[in-house]
Amino acid sequence: MLAPLRSQLNSMRIVLASGSPRRQEYIHNLGLKNVELCPSLFDESTVDPKNHPNYEEFVEAVAFGKADEVYERLKNDEKKPDLIISADTIVTLDGKIFGKPKTHDVAFQMLNELKSRGHVVYTGCVLKFQDKTVKFTEHTKVYFGKLTEAQIQAYVDTNEPLDKAGGYGIQGIGGCLIEKIEGDYFTVVGLPLYRLSAEICKLLNYDIK
Repeated sequence: MLAPLRSQLNSMRIVLASGSPRRQEYIHNLGLKNVELCPSLFDESTVDPKNHPNYEEFVEAVAFGKADEVYERLKNDEKKPDLIISADTIVTLDGKIFGKPKTHDVAFQMLNELKSRGHVVYTGCVLKFQDKTVKFTEHTKVYFGKLTEAQIQAYVDTNEPLDKAGGYGIQGIGGCLIEKIEGDYFTVVGLPLYRLSAEICKLLNYDIK
């Protein structure tokens, strides 16, 4: 989708407000080789989900905080960013948000709650381009298979669940836990590539129809 715009985009300074090499790799796969990582210093705990009417607005608020912090930090550079991309991902079930576990015990507890059930993953994105800010959210339903406590513990012991939303990585060993999904795989990974590409096309006034 971005192929006709590749030369224009690769002449821009594009900053991914993240420390995730995985997100950077996926953007590189779109043909954008100049995307630089700049981990945001935004304190995500300052965004209270209770102050937002739905999960979409909550993840977009966190993503906006990340993008805005990076923008403020880099705006006085000799070449300031042309486009800043940020994203935030949460896992939800029964009105509860499953964040990033910091310990093995918390990861085990999360996965034990998610097993044999379907949960919803939301990824909110923010694009800051010139004087424009675009926000959007995609969601995907993920179904875990039937798992024993021994299987969950074995997965937790790999350390992969640590610091991943919901305590699992679909693109890694965690993919073995998942029976099926309904929606976009890349939303679960943490960067919905189709929607991202479509929104970038709109920002650059390129008609994708």
